[in-house]
Amino acid sequence: MKFTELGLDHDLLKAIKRSGFEEATPIQEQTIPLVLQGKDVIGQAQTGTGKTAAFGLPLLQMIDKEDRSVQTLVISPTRELAVQTQEELYRLGTDKHIKVQAVYGGADIRRQIRGLADRPQIVVGTPGRLLDHISRHTLKLANLKHLVLDEADEMLDMGFIDDIEKIVEQAPATRQTLLFSATMPAQIMRLTNKFMNEPITVKIKSKELTADTVDQYYVRAKDYEKFDVMTRLFDVQSPEMTLIFGRTKRRVDELTRGLKARGYKAEGIHGDLSQQKRMSVLRQFKAGELDFLVATDVAARGLDISGVTHVYNYDIPQDPDSYVHRIGRTGRAGRKGVSVTLVTPNEVEYLRTIEDLTKKRMTPLKPPTEKEAFIGQVSTGLETIKAQLADQDELEKFQPMAEGLLEQYTPLDLVSAYIKAVSPDDASAVPVKITPERPLPHHGGGHGGYRGKSNGHSGYRGNNSHSGGRSNSRGKRDFDKSHRFSEKRSERQGAKRTFRSK
Repeated sequence: MKFTELGLDHDLLKAIKRSGFEEATPIQEQTIPLVLQGKDVIGQAQTGTGKTAAFGLPLLQMIDKEDRSVQTLVISPTRELAVQTQEELYRLGTDKHIKVQAVYGGADIRRQIRGLADRPQIVVGTPGRLLDHISRHTLKLANLKHLVLDEADEMLDMGFIDDIEKIVEQAPATRQTLLFSATMPAQIMRLTNKFMNEPITVKIKSKELTADTVDQYYVRAKDYEKFDVMTRLFDVQSPEMTLIFGRTKRRVDELTRGLKARGYKAEGIHGDLSQQKRMSVLRQFKAGELDFLVATDVAARGLDISGVTHVYNYDIPQDPDSYVHRIGRTGRAGRKGVSVTLVTPNEVEYLRTIEDLTKKRMTPLKPPTEKEAFIGQVSTGLETIKAQLADQDELEKFQPMAEGLLEQYTPLDLVSAYIKAVSPDDASAVPVKITPERPLPHHGGGHGGYRGKSNGHSGYRGNNSHSGGRSNSRGKRDFDKSHRFSEKRSERQGAKRTFRSK
């Protein structure tokens, strides 16, 4: 279904078009009309289904721009998700000039207080820091109209249910409540019974975690070797339309510059790009004018790009769900796709976590040798020659010059020179320096790294990092609680689990 059929206004449709979205996902198609009608909604769907836009678009439409009190509160389990949600809501609400503020533990609370004093209409935050602001009276919910509990099962696992209940008790009983969760355990159902008014459930059928049409590989390489390894893989695998994922905006910029320096047609997208530049790059990629699109996970969310033959994970993804999203860009419509993940020695346990959750083993690849890369380059040259030989009429006008060359050189010399001329050069001959990323935290004794929530101890999605600002007692509580739960979850890593949704 097109977004134009969902009752969204002109400003939001413009923002949707700028973002490159065309058709609504199932969760969006079913949820948006219900939210616009003022219904309480339970959305059950896995990650990557577009849930932020499913609640964000209708809530943005319902915001009263003249009212500068907090009208919508979104509770997120992690700092990263809170920031991502804030960025997406800001992007979608640009034409409406709606102010969105994110608050989370581990960051300078004074700056957040100043932001809240600027009277945002939407606040996105983690439970501990939200409670802290409520207790300081820097966040007031008296005029709240809409409450969103995002990734409720994730917050349950982290031990935030008590905090959530305290926050909800501060909100008016007349509010509209939306709850999103991949699973619906008993405690989540208790929340829905206690805090929601005749909710309508929207359940999206789960898909296979990874498609059988995607051949999944991994290559072990040190961080400083990865760029050369990847470009040699290009020579061997001859990808046609390729997505490359980097962990950070800086990484995307450096990879893009490096690829261009080695003669590849490549562009990058991330959150710092203007919408105009982003759309221009996507148009080029879809039109086949680029061979490589380099992106962060956030920038690639929701993009519907057909025809991708290869996905290269230059950096192992920031959470295991992202791996599924990344490789899901290829192997579509019954076509075969290839994914390759470059893994440094200290990241192998993260790779094993992905395999445990997807229940599929990736095939190991050795980094291509210089000889293998050369054979790949020559193979590309031979394909070019064969394509030219197919058009005999076009070749006739060159035959007199060819005969002249045959009088001076042997056929073998001439063909060898031609193959050299049309084959790609060894890209690794051009030096490229990629700044090393900070190593991912190491987790001894198991593969529990991904879902940890604390600073520097428990994996990617730390909720309350203690860098960048003095922590407060509530932030410390978030940290201690999440770290404790992370440790417990590591102990039961052997249990069967599925990916959680966003």
